[in-house]
Amino acid sequence: MAAELIVAPEAGQDIADAYAWYERQRSGLGEEFFSCVDACIQRICRTPEMHAKVHEAYRRALVRRFPYAVFYEYSDGTVTVYCVFHTSREPEKWRQRLP
Repeated sequence: MAAELIVAPEAGQDIADAYAWYERQRSGLGEEFFSCVDACIQRICRTPEMHAKVHEAYRRALVRRFPYAVFYEYSDGTVTVYCVFHTSREPEKWRQRLP
């Protein structure tokens, strides 16, 4: 059974910002990005403990085809996505988003 999903508003904004950037680069590329992020999040919900912890209780899953990572926490049957960041960003940036 898949875990319940909560996406923090900031994570939703991360996705929207990246989607817009990719769409400006090439029409349809934002849709491809969104599809890959959605597939990544669905995999997380199916197997939330598959990804290694990268900071305390927080885990990171890489998005296929795009240089982005989904940072999340799994607790009591719920996956909470806190941020979706480009992998070249400073680790301190995503750590600041974690509660």
